[in-house]
Amino acid sequence: MADNDQNVPCEEIKCPKCNCVAGAPAWMTTFADLVTLLLTFFVLLLSMANMEEVKFAEASASIRSAFGAHSMPAPSKFSIPIIPSTPESKFAPIQTETALKVYKRIQAQLKSDNIPDDVELIKKEDDTIILRVNESILFKKGTAVVSPTAYPILRSLADIIRPLPMRLRIEGHTDNTPVSKRQIGNWNLSVDRAVSVMRFFKKSDLLPLDRMSANGYGSDRPVVPNTNAANMAKNRRVDFVLRTNNNIGMGLKGASPGELPF
Repeated sequence: MADNDQNVPCEEIKCPKCNCVAGAPAWMTTFADLVTLLLTFFVLLLSMANMEEVKFAEASASIRSAFGAHSMPAPSKFSIPIIPSTPESKFAPIQTETALKVYKRIQAQLKSDNIPDDVELIKKEDDTIILRVNESILFKKGTAVVSPTAYPILRSLADIIRPLPMRLRIEGHTDNTPVSKRQIGNWNLSVDRAVSVMRFFKKSDLLPLDRMSANGYGSDRPVVPNTNAANMAKNRRVDFVLRTNNNIGMGLKGASPGELPF
């Protein structure tokens, strides 16, 4: 009986066919749309992280327009006018300091820089300050070429003058002794010396031309009578005249840039 049961063939059990709809499930489509919108939103936030105010307003208006909010029109582009500031000049005069303060300032700096006693500091009543330098410091007798030994002193004087709220007039003076060279007189020598000092300041880039002028007076303006050798030595000098009033006696009106004003 058992043998008969073993010889009976087994019937195959087939799985029922699934009635699945083709394509992705409906929930996956909705989820994918949500993820895409979130990704777009965060990319938009990232792009606006360092945006200027004007661009941010335009982007927010674009977002409102995309979502159908048209209550406010998108702002148009605008620019904020920029008023250029007045350029600061390295040598711009500072009008707040008085002549007395400048005089005391120069006096203290002359002492601290160990300037020789042959450089005399003088203050006039009309807010004029004079740095008077003896001829023997700057030039050899009868010449208008600045001596190399005078270079450190001229540089020190330029360092003192440069930050001051004043303009500089370089004046050359001589005594009444006739110059040995016949083709040149005392007036010519005084002018040449003033220009030589001015040219040294310009070539060494110590002072700009628009702050300087050069004058020569020969023997016409002595500080003491030319009665003896000592007085004559005092009259042979170069005066560095500093004035707080920039328009008086400077001879700068009408001078072209780069020219030596006289």
